[in-house]
Amino acid sequence: MKMLKFKKKVAVILASTLALSTVLSGCSSSGGNSTGGSANGFELNVCVGPEPESIDPAKNTASDGSTLINHAFEGLMKLDSNSKVVEGQAAKYEVSEDKKVYTFTLRDDAKWSDGEAVKASDFVYSWQRLVNPETAADYNYMIDMVENANDIMKGKKDPSELGIKALDEKTLEITLSTPTTYFLEICAFPATYPVRQDIVEANPDTWSTDPQTYIGNGPYVLKEWNHQAKMVYAKNENYYDLEKLGPDTINFELMEDQNTILSAFKNGEILFGDDLPNDEIEAMKENGLEIKSQLGTYFLCLNVKEKGLDNVKVRQALALAIDREYLVEKVAQGGQIPADTFVPTGLSDEDGSTEFHSNAEAWYSADSKDYEANIKKAKELLKEAGYENGKGLPTIELMCNQGHEPIMEAVQNMWKENLGINATISNQDWNVFIDTRKKGDYQVARHGWLADYNDPISFLDMWITGGGNNDAQWSNTDYDKLISEIKTSTDNKERYTKMHEAEKILGEEMPVIPLYYYTDLMLVSDKLEGFYSSPLGYKYFMYTSVAE
Repeated sequence: MKMLKFKKKVAVILASTLALSTVLSGCSSSGGNSTGGSANGFELNVCVGPEPESIDPAKNTASDGSTLINHAFEGLMKLDSNSKVVEGQAAKYEVSEDKKVYTFTLRDDAKWSDGEAVKASDFVYSWQRLVNPETAADYNYMIDMVENANDIMKGKKDPSELGIKALDEKTLEITLSTPTTYFLEICAFPATYPVRQDIVEANPDTWSTDPQTYIGNGPYVLKEWNHQAKMVYAKNENYYDLEKLGPDTINFELMEDQNTILSAFKNGEILFGDDLPNDEIEAMKENGLEIKSQLGTYFLCLNVKEKGLDNVKVRQALALAIDREYLVEKVAQGGQIPADTFVPTGLSDEDGSTEFHSNAEAWYSADSKDYEANIKKAKELLKEAGYENGKGLPTIELMCNQGHEPIMEAVQNMWKENLGINATISNQDWNVFIDTRKKGDYQVARHGWLADYNDPISFLDMWITGGGNNDAQWSNTDYDKLISEIKTSTDNKERYTKMHEAEKILGEEMPVIPLYYYTDLMLVSDKLEGFYSSPLGYKYFMYTSVAE
């Protein structure tokens, strides 16, 4: 999933749990509110990030936005506390013998937060909206396995021709063009959550920014949004699992500065924080810091249309000149793994017993013992590109959001010291930054990506020509062809072979420079019980309680 706002290896068994589940079947406290002692009920204060770019399920692309959406909406399926895909708004489902037709029966007690019944037609509208070019959803390709989706996204067919239909108010039929083993995980992905047609069409530009029109079908309801400060969520009294919900109110404190988050956590003003300064990691390991496995890659995204960066040898030289072991051990310091390919550790290969990463061809050595040789090769490439010792190459601007300056500074120094390349550093607020990067108004930008589901294609299909999440502006016809073949293949061995081929092309062209594989650093109070997270980056507070 997702571009990460902040900031190891994940065991194959964890990824296999997700895979098996598909086969079988997102500031301050007043008095005692944080501990549940208020007359107003149990009020929980947490921070999962700053002001979100969007909380429209179809338009969000960030992990913090996904957490917020997961508390207000729910899909046909959902992830439980063990990251297993289970029924959400669907009471049950059936799959045809050819694995191409899914029939979902909705819960009788599935309701919107205003009391209206959730209908099969709500999903039809929402999925058609997702692939409609007018929506301009970056994640439209998430349901490209659904019949006619690709033609609709290309403007060749009408959204009404998407392979999804309501058989009656409670029965939904979805037809796939190609059997997809991870399809149920797609049904638990935020972009596929239902939204209300009457609400959206009456308020197309503002429905998801106003608590009065932010009608959801999930466990909580957005009651107040004090922009740049706090989002207040209250229990959805119409949610089918209401009796099991924990906090009466969840206050999502909107913070971006890492020191502010840490201070609020230490002072007990929040019981959860999704980041902290790197130089405080060691001190907090025994004071609330939890480091979890995560399926993700932290990388630099290169705008290949910029002068200098349009030369593949320059991009390769920049990649070779970075000491990744130094970055993870001396700068990031959170147990991250140096990255030598784009697809991270933790995702299974075709055999189900080995990792995709273990069988991949490394783009370069990330071992410090090979760093000197890497530098030598980088200098040769830069000379061949016509920029010997960095001469003639325009100064490169390294862009990031707040908190990532230490990583950028380390990269800046490595490029200068080893290649003679000058770089400057700029930062922007989170929601401004991701919009700038999306528009291509940058040279080199910090980026991060988490798996959307347990399949390597989640890291590869984003780089197709014109893809909604292809911020590198990169295009390669051979790569596009491979991704298309992967997505239409019914031969699993062929799929994985071609995914390795696609990743090799990505490494040869180097529109992205992987730095390390993520871990998830979280500040979690020992008073907070029932909290869980997913290796996909989601955080769940709906079933929490606080120990006295």
